[in-house]
Amino acid sequence: MTSTTIVVLISGNGSNLQSIIDAIESKQLDARLAAVISNNPDAYGLTRAKNHGVETHLIDHRQYASREAFDEGLLDCIQKYDPDYIVLAGFMRILSSAFIQANQNKILNIHPSLLPHYKGLDTHRRVLENREPEHGVSIHLVTPELDDGPVLMQGRYAIKADDTLSDIQYRGHVLEHQMYPQLLQYLSQQRLQINNQSISFDHQPLHQPIEFTNN
Repeated sequence: MTSTTIVVLISGNGSNLQSIIDAIESKQLDARLAAVISNNPDAYGLTRAKNHGVETHLIDHRQYASREAFDEGLLDCIQKYDPDYIVLAGFMRILSSAFIQANQNKILNIHPSLLPHYKGLDTHRRVLENREPEHGVSIHLVTPELDDGPVLMQGRYAIKADDTLSDIQYRGHVLEHQMYPQLLQYLSQQRLQINNQSISFDHQPLHQPIEFTNN
């Protein structure tokens, strides 16, 4: 089996990046992390990557005249590695349509809600204010419409009556750190296959997101 090659994009702490690195090093994920790229010079995730011998790049969006120009620079950097997938892990930039189209069906993002519910920002607060009975995490393909691409995997948890914002943020992060390596392993094993016309899991069309369970 040929290892899947990934490039991870970050803007901050990089805790999801760390979970991917840990899974690779512990042989739970058969993937090659070719590079980590950040738009933020202060992103601690760059330090995490360097600590594990992973190649890093800083592409500061403030040095570019437009979003499109930044995306061109980002694309030039990524193409050197020819990754199978581009993994967004706390990357706080909205990518242009041209960038997404150049990497169609290759960009993965993790979102802290049960999509299609609660797209956008501040999901935890909105879920609590609306007294939802459950909350969760979704991993989806990136398309030009924000948080609107096909959802590949979801993990969920119940919201308790006395839960605080910190409580559900913590449980969400725990799920994220488990889900991203698992989804990437499914891709590496080719159990999850993404083609231009279809998405399948274990040779069956994926009509609903894979439900993550922590076995």
